[in-house]
Amino acid sequence: MRDQLRAGVAIYNDGYYHVAHDAWEASWLELEDGSDDERLLHGLIQFTAAVFHARERNWEGAVGLAESSLAYLDGLGDHRDVRLGPIRSFLAELAADPELVERRRPVSLVHEGDTPTLETLGFEPTAIAAPVLAPELGFDDEPLEQARTYARRDLAAGDDDSRFITLLFDFVRENDHRGIIYQRLTDHVGRRETRESDVEGLF
Repeated sequence: MRDQLRAGVAIYNDGYYHVAHDAWEASWLELEDGSDDERLLHGLIQFTAAVFHARERNWEGAVGLAESSLAYLDGLGDHRDVRLGPIRSFLAELAADPELVERRRPVSLVHEGDTPTLETLGFEPTAIAAPVLAPELGFDDEPLEQARTYARRDLAAGDDDSRFITLLFDFVRENDHRGIIYQRLTDHVGRRETRESDVEGLF
């Protein structure tokens, strides 16, 4: 859960408020209702939705989600090392005045004592973030999911210099050349699939 949590926090901190929840949703759906982990993820998902709706000027939706998020996060402390005090303060302000997002940037999320961004993520949170971001950025997520699979296999085999690892980092971090990086990644995925298919055909 740690890597999913950190990936979503970084996605949110980089301003992709609408899709940050996609890094958390699969983990959230597997959790027992009412557990601290479930309340944390449920609260964060509704928090990011509240911010998104406020930025879209859906004031009523933003207020309702802010109030609901506050209820889920109430009494948790800094669960899973997410600093929840500033989030709760911001949610209370947002519930009272949803137009505040037009006057200042939403609160940043702090995890494990720092403010993660896509630029600072390690491999596993980056591998989670890449396919989450793809549709938001206008790309198909399937090649990125396949690249993630190959990168993990390469790491398990001791190949720390895997081309797939590099391309996943580049896709997430390089705003100016993302289209070229995506094409290279797709090409590498296609070649790997062909090579593995050829090997399977030998047996």
